[in-house]
Formats: sequence, C-alpha cells, structure tokens
Amino acid sequence: MIGNVLQWTPHQRELDDLELLSGGFIDGAGDQTGFTRPGDQGGRPALTLALSAEAADQVAGSDGELELLDPEGVPLARVHIDGTYPMPDGRTGVVGGVEPLGHHEFGPFRRCYRRPDGDGGDTLAVAVTAPLSRAAVDDIVRLAAESGRRPLLVACVGSGTPEGVSGPGLIRATLAAAPLIPDAEVVAAPVARRDPSGPDTDADRALRDHVVGSWSTADVHHPQLGGELPPAVQAVVDQERPPRHRRGLVVFFTGLSGSGKSTIARALVDGLLERGDRTVTSLDGDVVRHHLSKGLGFGRADRETNIARIGWVSAEISRHHGVAICSPIAPFDSTRQQVRQMVAEAGGGFVLVHVATPLAECERRDRKGLYAKARRGEIPDFTGISSPYEEPTDATVRIDTTGRDLDGCVDEVLAALRTEGWLA
Repeated sequence: MIGNVLQWTPHQRELDDLELLSGGFIDGAGDQTGFTRPGDQGGRPALTLALSAEAADQVAGSDGELELLDPEGVPLARVHIDGTYPMPDGRTGVVGGVEPLGHHEFGPFRRCYRRPDGDGGDTLAVAVTAPLSRAAVDDIVRLAAESGRRPLLVACVGSGTPEGVSGPGLIRATLAAAPLIPDAEVVAAPVARRDPSGPDTDADRALRDHVVGSWSTADVHHPQLGGELPPAVQAVVDQERPPRHRRGLVVFFTGLSGSGKSTIARALVDGLLERGDRTVTSLDGDVVRHHLSKGLGFGRADRETNIARIGWVSAEISRHHGVAICSPIAPFDSTRQQVRQMVAEAGGGFVLVHVATPLAECERRDRKGLYAKARRGEIPDFTGISSPYEEPTDATVRIDTTGRDLDGCVDEVLAALRTEGWLA
C-alpha cells in the first residue's frame, strides 16, 4: 500500500491482458479500455483482473484505485475501480479503467511487440499459434497472391497460447518461416488463453480474432496446425523441444507425513546420480523449510507459500534441462496444479507421484512423534488429523509403501519415467 493506493502484482495472464489494454493492441474506437466482468463486452471475451480476498478488503478501504506492478515491482498501470464482483474460486474480480504508468521494457523480442498502426487495408493478418508447417506457408503465399495483401504474421504469445513451443520459441519459429513468404512481416501480441492451463476455447479464439484483426480490414487467417515443418522452422522446434530424456523434469512426490515419500525421493536421487546422464537436484520438504522457507509457519497460507517456492525453484531447474526431485506433503490440489503450471510454462515435464500409504500406517510409523502431538492438540493444522489431505486424481504413479521394500518402490518410479520417455 502506497498512501491509500493498494499495489498489486497480477498473474501472467492478467499481465498479458494489461499489455493488450495499455499497449494499444485493442484501443480503437468502441473498444474496452479497462478490465471488465465476463459478459460485459457484447460477446467478446472480457479482459479480467482478480484479487485475493485480503487484497479486495484493502481496496474497499482505499481511494478506489489500484496500482499494478510487474514481478520486479515496477509500476505499470493504475486501475480506477468502478466495481467488483465475486468469482467462483473465492477471489474478487475488479472492474475499472486502466491508466498506463509505464510500459513493458524487457523480455525477448520486445521489438516485435508493435501496436496496429494503420487501416490494414492492404494487410493479410495471420494468427500464428504454432510453428508454421510447409502447407501453412504455401497457403499463406497463395492467399497473399490472390488477395494482393501483404502477409503479417502475428505470433500470439500470451500465456498458454503457443502450441508445442514457448512464447519466444514461437516468435523464433515464425521469424524462421517469414523468409519463405514474400514480403512477410512478423509482429507479436500477448494474447493469452482465459485459462492458460486449459484447452483452447471459443472465447480464446474470439479474443485472438479481435486482436489480430486490428491489423487488417479483412478476415483473420488461421493456418492449419500440424504437418511437416520447413527445415529452418524444424531446427527451432528441435532446439526448443529436445527429446524427453534431454528435457527438464520435475518429479513431485506428495503424501502424508510418514508415508515414505522422502525416503523414496532420496533413493531416486541416488539412482539418477549413479546413472550419470542427468543433472539432479533434491528439494526435500524439511531441507527446503530450513534453507528456502525459514520463518514460515504451518498454517495453510504458509504451507502453500512453501510449496509455491518449491514449485518456482523446481520450474527454473527444469527450464535449464535439469531434474528436480521434490518431496513435500503438498496436501492441496490447487497448489499442486499451480506447480504443474509453473513447470509447464518453463518447458519442463511434470511427473506426480502419490505415495498413498494409509493414515493408520503413517501414524504407526510416526518416528518423529508428530501424529501423537497432533492427536493431543499440540500441533494445529496437521495434515491427516486436523487439516485435510486432498488425494490427487492426476498422479502418474501411485504407491502404497505398506509392507514393501524400498528398492521395489524406486523401481516402480524409474519404470514409469522410462515408460513416459523421461529416461533413455
């Protein structure tokens, strides 16, 4: 809070929406100039902004303004709040106009992020969401020749939109395809999916059409996805997405205290190091608590913060093609999904291992005496006793360690990694 104005750092999808609003991508006559609620835009997808319940309470006591920051704390815009609305996930949506305070200065290919600058009468606007195939290139060349329009390849690089490559990878692939298309030019637009972790929807396509259509008076062209790639484009994709056994990977163990997840994780780390073909980092729950999350408590908010920190570090390890082995309790599905998404955005793989040892067996082991203390009420919010554990439904591997030897459990995880292609 600066003065009586709350400062807030939006999620990446919201930052992409903010850039659409403040960067001039959709500020033509009749267009929205701020964040709205779903359904307010006459059929067009709303660009939305959500706050936590705590932040929403602070806004309610402020001057009705909200300052938006980038992840490094640089002010980007001020939202003049006209109203709020409840969201299904418990957060609060914000409605209000956007006043730009700065602009996005950094990021790969920032020079390509250019706003529409004409009437588009001679432009063939192409919405590029995946590397262009030979057939797609030929189709664009044909359409440009028939229409007499200049091809403009708009790489849609917002959160969750690029197919099969990262945002920078999509721009690289599009730049590699451009010389094959006479007079083609490449620009980038931060058009994000409404749910970056979900499938492409009609709302996503409508927003892309609306943004990409700002460069042309003609209909937006959507290239056919898939097919053989030109050699220059294929080289970019090969660099961007090497075989799984050379890509970054996060093996994320979850389970109750005493389930055996840390024991299996440590043995897996040893096994991978003995192989010698991968760089391996262990992010054990207790060790992370000591070095990365010292000072955090064990209430739900602090536990989720701890998992988010583990997720961020593991995602960065995967970005650089390393293997991260994590073994927190991670009792809540929403936080596990957040980690999965961070890893996906970093280009890494995510293998969830549910160590599903029953509570009774975990409590019987209780080497640290934690369950006994929790039963006596000495440890509040203890998972499995006074705090819930949400069993995953999306685990790649599910292991009950009751009566099993360690080698057999580790072999089961290794077999899954080989089957999934993460080990050669």
